[in-house]
Formats: sequence, C-alpha cells, structure tokens
Amino acid sequence: MNKHHDTTGPTDDQQQITLRGPAELADALPYMMGYHPTDSIVMVALHGDRGRFGGRLRLGIPRSPREWPPVAEQLAECLVEGCERRGARPEGIVVFVCQDPAEGETGRHVMERLRPLAQRLRTACGTLDVPVYEALCISDGRFWSYCCPDTRCCPPEGNPLALPGTSVMAAAAAYAGIQVRGSLRDMEARLLPWPYETSRSAGQLRALDGGAAALVPRILDAEGRDTVRTETIRLAEQLVRRLADGPRIMDPAAADTQDDALIGDDEAAAVILGLQDRETRDRAAEWMEGPDAAPALRLWRALARRCVGAYVEHSAAPLTLAGWVSWSSGDEPGARVALGRALEVDPEYVFARLLHQACNEGLDPESLRRCLRDERDARAAAEARAASGARARLRGRSVPGGRALPGGRPAARRGKRRSAPPGTGSGTPVAAPGTVRRDGAGARTAAVRRGGGRGSRTGR
Repeated sequence: MNKHHDTTGPTDDQQQITLRGPAELADALPYMMGYHPTDSIVMVALHGDRGRFGGRLRLGIPRSPREWPPVAEQLAECLVEGCERRGARPEGIVVFVCQDPAEGETGRHVMERLRPLAQRLRTACGTLDVPVYEALCISDGRFWSYCCPDTRCCPPEGNPLALPGTSVMAAAAAYAGIQVRGSLRDMEARLLPWPYETSRSAGQLRALDGGAAALVPRILDAEGRDTVRTETIRLAEQLVRRLADGPRIMDPAAADTQDDALIGDDEAAAVILGLQDRETRDRAAEWMEGPDAAPALRLWRALARRCVGAYVEHSAAPLTLAGWVSWSSGDEPGARVALGRALEVDPEYVFARLLHQACNEGLDPESLRRCLRDERDARAAAEARAASGARARLRGRSVPGGRALPGGRPAARRGKRRSAPPGTGSGTPVAAPGTVRRDGAGARTAAVRRGGGRGSRTGR
C-alpha cells in the first residue's frame, strides 16, 4: 500500500494527513488507538479510493497457536460486519501484530513466530473478499512488513520506529489534541486487583468476606434488597464526594495511591457487593457527565482494584461502570480497555458486552445518557409524589370515630377495651415457649447457605 489518509481534528475543519508506506503506518498506530497496544492484534478498516481510516478493533494475542485460526476468522467477520452495520463495507484492511520479546528472544524472533498468525488474518480477510493492504509486526522498537518482499525497504532485521514526537502524524496529533497515554499494559495496571499476597489485599479480603456474610441474606430478602440498594447508593455518593474533594494529582500511579487511601476496606466491600445487583449498578451509571463523572471514574477504578482473591469476578460491575463513564466522557481508548478487562473477568456480563460493541462501532453514547436521565427524572418525580403524600397524611387526616391530633395521629376512642392475653385473639400468633416457628425465616436461611460463602450476584 502506498498511501492512505487519516482524519483528525474537528469535523467542520478536518485536516487530512497522508501516510506513505509501512514506516508511517507503524508510527501512526499509537495515535489511532490512544496508547501503545502491547501484546495485541489490531485491525483497521480502510474506506474509499484514498484509504480513509474507519473501524478498528484490538484483541490480545492468544497464547496458543491452535487458537489463531478461529480467532482470525472471528476478528475478520467482526470488523467487516461492524463496518457494514455503519453503512460502508471496507475496501481493505491493515493488520498489526504487536508483542515485546520474551526473555532470550529478539524482535526478529517475535516477527517469525507471529508470521503464521499474520497469514491467518490475511487469509480470513481475503475469504470475505476484503484484501489486507499491509500487515506489520511491531516489536522491540522495530517493525517488519509481512507483505513487502523488497529487502531494500524492508530488510530482514527490520526498521527502527520513528523517535516519539518527530513524525508528521505526531505533529498532527498534537495539533488535534490527541494524546498517547503510555502502553496498554500501563492502562490495564490501573484496573487490576491488588496482588494477593500483600497485607492490604488480605485486609480487603477479610472485609469482603464479612460484608458478604452480612449483606447476602439481606439481598436475598425482598424488603432487605431495597434497603441495601439505598444504602449502597448513599455510600457510593459519599465516596464520590470524598474523592472529588481530594487534591488533584496528575501522575496516574500517585493518583491511584491517593484514591486507595481515601477508601476504607469495609466501605469498598459494601459498595462492591451492592453493585452486584443490576438495579443498583444502573443507578450508579447515572454519574456519567458533568462534575460527577471524573470522581465516579476514579471510584470505579479503585473498586476494581479491591476485588481481590475469589472476588475478582465481582470486578465486572465496577469495570463496566468505568468503561461507561470513560465512553460517556469521550475517552474511547480508556473505555475499550476497561470494558475489555470486564469481559476478560466475565465474558457473559451483558452490560459490558453491549457497551463494548457500541463503543467499537462508533455509536453515540448520548442515546444511553438520555435513557438514564429519563429514569433518574422519573424516579425523582415518584419520590416527590410519595413525599408529598406522606406530608399530607401527617398534616392530619381524621378517621371515623376519632379526633385528629396535631401531626395527624387520631385520638384514642373513649371507652374500655378488654385486652387479649398474649398468644390469643386474631392478631399474629405468638409461639409458646419451647416451640419452633415454621415460617419464611428458615427458607431464607437455607437460601443463603445455598448461595455460597463468598458472595452472590443477583443480576448482570
């Protein structure tokens, strides 16, 4: 492929950058993704006669070569079908395979080892009648072309990548305000659970165990579930305000350390377990814009780091919320990383799957924001009506045969009433000493035992 165009900057005054050859394509990759995609397969669709960049997708390189053929077919189908849903079948595709050398390897060894994967990707795209114009391997600061046979421009030892910030693409990205935020590994590190063997991880694990024992029976109870939802949202609001009031730190690692220190183990456990309820998670998703978005994103990242040990699967909820807030705030690279991590933890987490697909297909998050706003407004209106009705009752509604007192409490009727002895009459029966009640309490206890000792999730 000789040239194609990438569009950056505002849509009303777009600047077209012409990329010529493999070297400029390799240099453009981190600006297209927003980060350096280590250990990744990246596929980018090209549209029109001039090769305009379109849809793109990324997936971690499968460890086993036996997985490469089905993965290549799925990736090709996903990219082509996604472009077709947006109304334009791609004219071609550019493929990147990026991986750092293992101990004892060189970049050239990596290139040769991944050559069968690149060939599988080219064949899968060709089967769909979409040619691969270029396939590049990027490793150890160098790049190789799997498509160019000319050793004068693509020597066996590879070509060095351009120095950061020295290319035309780097200048155009700086002008457009596009930032490259380190490597994919750096971004994922902010979302990974604390190492299991550390003392802070052990303290958080004890808090999660204790919180699960206290909250799961209440969540299994219909009345207790509503109370837990209210308590979870109230506590999460307090944590969001606490993080918002903290000093702003630009360094990501230092900022995460500060956020971890501002959240107690018991507080984190209560919110993590409460978010396993779908309705609670959806209410938390309403902190998606304005001044609430940034501290909410910090909270969801911090809670994902607290899902240690056997509770790692619980991190799907805060990771999905982190991806949603990032996408809603315009940070698509951050959204893809968080949602991808959520699907690694729980591939069947429906909310993460839907958001990941919508983000990858370039849909506008405003439609989902509008739905969440409508739900929030409807809930506020219902709460206002309920509060108004309660105030009306307290103002003093009289009852037949009684005289209303201040505050709405009816006066007692005159006359004597014979009181029934305990355990008799039409009221709730009282168990005699030494008897055992056969009501719903035993069923709830059995349900909790069946639910397991490490927490239970009531919805996705």
